[in-house]
Amino acid sequence: MMAGDGDDINAVGGPARHIPVLLGEVLEALSPVAGDVIVDGTFGAGGYTKAILATGASVVAIDRDPDAIAAGRALEAQSAGRLTLVQAPFSTLDEHVERADGVVLDIGISSMQIDQPERGFSFRADGPLDMRMAQAGLSAADVVNSFKMGDLARIFGFLGEERHAGRIARMIESRREKRPFERTLDLADAIETHIGRAPKDKIHPATRVFQALRIFVNDELGELAKALFAAERALKPGGRLAVVTFHSLEDRIVKRFIADRADAMTGSRHLPEAQARTATFRKAGGGVTPGDAEISANPRSRSARLRAAIRTDAPARAGDFSIFGLPKLPGPKRPGTDRSGER
Repeated sequence: MMAGDGDDINAVGGPARHIPVLLGEVLEALSPVAGDVIVDGTFGAGGYTKAILATGASVVAIDRDPDAIAAGRALEAQSAGRLTLVQAPFSTLDEHVERADGVVLDIGISSMQIDQPERGFSFRADGPLDMRMAQAGLSAADVVNSFKMGDLARIFGFLGEERHAGRIARMIESRREKRPFERTLDLADAIETHIGRAPKDKIHPATRVFQALRIFVNDELGELAKALFAAERALKPGGRLAVVTFHSLEDRIVKRFIADRADAMTGSRHLPEAQARTATFRKAGGGVTPGDAEISANPRSRSARLRAAIRTDAPARAGDFSIFGLPKLPGPKRPGTDRSGER
């Protein structure tokens, strides 16, 4: 999952593999029963999907990682037609189900991906500097070796909350002129050498840069925002939304979406009545965090937070990204070009 709160375990997905976080709380929020159709927008290793299938509900499970879909085919074959796997970004979930009783999203990276050095997500083992969940498109190496220094600093500063963003970006710009970055350990070692590491430091100096690169390469915040709008369109009245996040950037997006959609007014009682709007969601409790027992059993759950909401019968609203307050970051560009476009 995403790195956060200075915890290196969260940056690399943690040592506990295939353990769904806040599982009991997610099932309580979704309340699935036989006959329901639940969308698992982040299939991963199938932890939530298996638990939902056990209730008798059917699942449409989505993942853009072809490896995750391939690994889930056996479960699909055993489901007696109640599981449908879809390889796609979860932002397109409303294209794969018309009226869902529930949607669950577990945001960030899976331990499966981290455990495979060849995917290039982790600085703990050497591998290609890749980080692409869909295994296609712009790679982390493309970003590091071709984006302008100022763009890299913005990416590291916002998406990684890295206080040395400028220093690291300047180091990368200088080093890549001599030799491009192609391997994870090469980049991690260069950052550690440049920034240094005090004995009291809890996380590796490259943690936040790797987090920022992964989020940027996979457009994780944009995908999350689009997925929330898609869930609003897909859920039937009374349908339930449950989102588990692992970082303040993710949680802020979910919190703002639910607050905006649960607000039936335009934000000012002085505006004309014609501009009033109907709430599309009803907030279902506050943010739920793991208990001590779960954190002890699965350290990767430490920064997790669950937020839930229930769909009303109001028509879905148009997707407005301004509610999230996301800044403009450099957009994808083809390797070999000398300018990065704006989003």
